[in-house]
Amino acid sequence: MELRVLNYFLMVSQEENITKAAQLLHVTQPTLSRQLMQLEDELGVKLFERSNHSIILTNDGLLLKRRAQEIVSLAEKTKKELTCEKELAGNIEIGSGEFMSFSFLADIISKFSAENPNVSFKLHSGNADTIKEQLESGVLDMGMLSYPVDISKYEFIRLPQKEKWGIVIHKDYEISKRSYVTPDDLIGLPLIIPNRRLIQDELKKWFGNLYNDINIFAYHDLLYNAAMMAKNKMGVVLTLQLESKFDDLKFVPLAPKLEFGTVAVWKKNQIQSPTVEAFIDFAKKYILGISDNAI
Repeated sequence: MELRVLNYFLMVSQEENITKAAQLLHVTQPTLSRQLMQLEDELGVKLFERSNHSIILTNDGLLLKRRAQEIVSLAEKTKKELTCEKELAGNIEIGSGEFMSFSFLADIISKFSAENPNVSFKLHSGNADTIKEQLESGVLDMGMLSYPVDISKYEFIRLPQKEKWGIVIHKDYEISKRSYVTPDDLIGLPLIIPNRRLIQDELKKWFGNLYNDINIFAYHDLLYNAAMMAKNKMGVVLTLQLESKFDDLKFVPLAPKLEFGTVAVWKKNQIQSPTVEAFIDFAKKYILGISDNAI
């Protein structure tokens, strides 16, 4: 598979129309159609369902789209890393979930950028499983993960702030006025809990013998959509504390308290670009400086 052809494929999958894609790519429609048919022959699968007016990706096409985006992105990133001069330049790609600790990383990025204006950053949002998958595929240079998580494959920096768990609940609920909530307080309420199995295992420990009595209404990955459900009184969200503010909603911490550490990670035994190496070194010194000042 050639990168040029993968770019053709991605443009067609985006536009869902060969004529329009050909115009944007500045190639003739017959040339583009021939390239796509040759790609299907090379892979031995059907990538599109064609009609008179549009084309839709098949399941195989959807898989190739995902991989092609990763391949093209990685190729562009590699080219920039290899062609940059001694002055630090290029992109650093970082993946993270929603954490209070990201404020530390944002501060590191801000200070590093001030010293290296030719470096840009691309942020990816997702849960720990998605971030780890993108680290393995080479799409990400660094990821930010919260425990519980397996980091045995990674080098890492521990961030100083703990992530506090609690509930996001509509203010009309009586327990929203409390300074904390216990497992007993949540029995009978419709709960919206995290999707990740490792987090569910920790919540199971927190609930103890009451876990089998809880009412799980829905599952979530990131807070905003779950908060909209809580705003409509559809459930109570079990989540990390964030700085996000929502009208009619309140965050109430758990008791006994449930807190996890957060780490910035990157792959072990992997040659990094000079720009990424410089950023990792900068981040290490920044975190060490915070720790020293705290002593």
